[in-house]
Amino acid sequence: MNETVVTVVGNVATQPDFREAANGSAVSRFRLAATVRRWDREREEWADAYTSFYTVWAWRTLAANVVGSVSVGEPVIVQGKLRIQEQEREGKRWLSADIDAASIGHDLTRGTSAFRRVSPARPLPVEPVRLAGAGPGALPVAPAGARDPAGTAAMPGPALATPL
Repeated sequence: MNETVVTVVGNVATQPDFREAANGSAVSRFRLAATVRRWDREREEWADAYTSFYTVWAWRTLAANVVGSVSVGEPVIVQGKLRIQEQEREGKRWLSADIDAASIGHDLTRGTSAFRRVSPARPLPVEPVRLAGAGPGALPVAPAGARDPAGTAAMPGPALATPL
């Protein structure tokens, strides 16, 4: 329960990639570069110090939204759980810092962004079709107060079912 939650401000260093995990859920990842800036008193200007790199992991809906919204070089803010991974490659020990993202967004102190809400796909409710008349060739009747396909005006109810 003692997980380290971090907020990191930086630039997207690699194009986000998208794939499906073994369990079928969507996952995307990208590298985030966070450069420390310091005030240089001698030059009286800001100067870059060192850069830390993080691998950011996004899951499910966040994964799809990241791939559709984030590109290399863009400034972002990432919040999530920090994980330090230890690996051994070619006889050398490597450490990597990964962030399991809870939220990702553009850093609006450095630019503008246009938000577009994505709603989950839901099946449309199915309404039973009423039939005018009881015999073969009966025409469907729109429910009272229904709108025409253009959505501009109410369609008449039973008047639609009159024979031509």
